[in-house]
Amino acid sequence: MNPTSSPAPSGSSLNAERRHLELDRLAEGAVVDVLVVGLGATGAGAALDAATRGLSVAAIDAHDLAFGTSRWSSKLIHGGLRYLATGQLDVAHESAVERGILMERTAPHLVRAQPFVLPLTPLVSRGQAALARAGFLAGDMLRAAARTSRATLPAPRTLSAVETRHLAPALRPTGLRGGLLSWDGQLTDDARLVTAIARTAAAHGARILTRTRALRLTGDGALVRDETTGQELRIRARTVVNAAGVWAGGLVDDVRLRPSRGTHLVLRSEDLGRLSAGLHIPIPGESNRFVLVLPQGDGRVYVGLTDEPVDGDIPDVPEVPETDIGFLLDVLGSALDVTVQRADVVGAFAGLRPLLDTQGAAGRTADISRKHAVVTSPDGVVTVVGGKLTTYRRMAQDAVDAAVAARGLTAGPCRTASVPLVGADRPQTLARLDVPARLVRRYGSEAPAVHALGVEDPSLALPVVPGHPVTGAELLWAVRHEGALDVSDVLDRRTRIGLVAEDRETAEEAARNAFAHTA
Repeated sequence: MNPTSSPAPSGSSLNAERRHLELDRLAEGAVVDVLVVGLGATGAGAALDAATRGLSVAAIDAHDLAFGTSRWSSKLIHGGLRYLATGQLDVAHESAVERGILMERTAPHLVRAQPFVLPLTPLVSRGQAALARAGFLAGDMLRAAARTSRATLPAPRTLSAVETRHLAPALRPTGLRGGLLSWDGQLTDDARLVTAIARTAAAHGARILTRTRALRLTGDGALVRDETTGQELRIRARTVVNAAGVWAGGLVDDVRLRPSRGTHLVLRSEDLGRLSAGLHIPIPGESNRFVLVLPQGDGRVYVGLTDEPVDGDIPDVPEVPETDIGFLLDVLGSALDVTVQRADVVGAFAGLRPLLDTQGAAGRTADISRKHAVVTSPDGVVTVVGGKLTTYRRMAQDAVDAAVAARGLTAGPCRTASVPLVGADRPQTLARLDVPARLVRRYGSEAPAVHALGVEDPSLALPVVPGHPVTGAELLWAVRHEGALDVSDVLDRRTRIGLVAEDRETAEEAARNAFAHTA
């Protein structure tokens, strides 16, 4: 296939010009069926759900796509094993079903099978090992119950000590009895998933409006402010869905949240040696909690995560406390033969989970159910909270169902379980694309169009940071088609260069040049 022959997208393209035109139309008094507030995974999912039911939609966010919790995850599409272990059978099954939908139908280009090794170190008793093995087998039964094929997710099995160290040579050999191999879904990137959902919604007619802050919500719309100009306007709607995540409680009075902080470290891959699999490292003293070591394929490895309650005001970007960093390094050191020091941590990020407070002040956030909730306020605002990234589609479906019922709207059934996201195609088709495989994993069927930008201008084919694979063509694509409005959108969300401060500084000029290309 000739990479210069693939046209750029049209209806799915998000950019500054489209945003300006659509915001002007709403300012003139256009009424939409559904206004969605929040453009994380759930909000973008609600916009897509409503638009594919034939409803007119506007979706707004005070900042950017995936600005909040949806960009701070472990980049995993979980099958629900943890929830099975805690007796949350409904959440576990729902997670497994949604994982299968993403991997086999809606986003096979963004979610792939990832092997994980749980090393059987001296800190893991034989009883704990037996329990973990039973858990992985139960997780495979969840896969089967969700009708996800064996070809998509291989079977778990026991590894010898030699096999375990072959997959993860950095493990300490002393006392290593072997390992347990399991499989789960890994995202190329969570913010890229949100971008794909939002662009798919736009292709179905939804107005996707970032930098548009909701100042006040009512059941028939919202007073908003265009953060790029300061102009205030009212968006009129027949129903409103509040999907603002950890900020949802600040927009309505009916919801009480108990946020939980999940912290990840960013390490250079060379510090941990060659990792052919992710790692589950048991947390000492915990029977069902692990620190995850997650190779990203871009020269970086993420290590997380914590689960700590957060009190007080909700910041735009959560800070990472040194106590979290120390905790993760300590657990990492319990299993590795290499020493990872504080100076080796080149970046860190924390996200706040919008957990629904169902038990007041008692208990740990780690024990709060990840089941989502949909609440309709007296004036008709529908709020969706709780849940997790894996189940965003089901959360969106339930929220739109409630919004349609609350206002008696005429709408079709939910279709999103079978609507492919922008870039999705059959794996066999994607494998035949004559472009770098890394681009296919990030852009799917649009990879040839991204690659063509570098063919037309060879300077755009070069990496913008030494040792990191993102090219200038990807930055330009983000500006032209993925709704990036400033340098932070490009570096911190459309790509993840910004996770490492040194890399971000190096890439800023290239990001500014991407905007100059569109001027």
